[in-house]
Amino acid sequence: QVQLVESGGGLVQAGGSLRLSCAASGGNFRTNTGGWYRQIPGKQRELVAAITRGGITTYADSVKGRFTISRDDAKNTVYLQMNSLEAEDTAVYYCYNRSPLGFDYWGQGTQVTVSS
Repeated sequence: QVQLVESGGGLVQAGGSLRLSCAASGGNFRTNTGGWYRQIPGKQRELVAAITRGGITTYADSVKGRFTISRDDAKNTVYLQMNSLEAEDTAVYYCYNRSPLGFDYWGQGTQVTVSS
């Protein structure tokens, strides 16, 4: 059983930066893919970025060149560095962790608000 705790959300002006952290406990973090989804009220949750245990990364087209996902296996933590934030990035961001068998664990979500 993997438990995830997110931090780093908040209010920032357009053009600013935030770094989200997702700390995992339990389970076998090093074997899992980690990543972030986001959700705007009334819309489907969308994948923002993911990173495999081998360090292969995937990004949504809307965040390429602005967001960077990374992981520190020694700290059981996945990070999302968000630069050049736009009002359209406003959402609740959810950390997830996927086991090799495809089971997903989720964090509680953290609000990111970008003022224009």
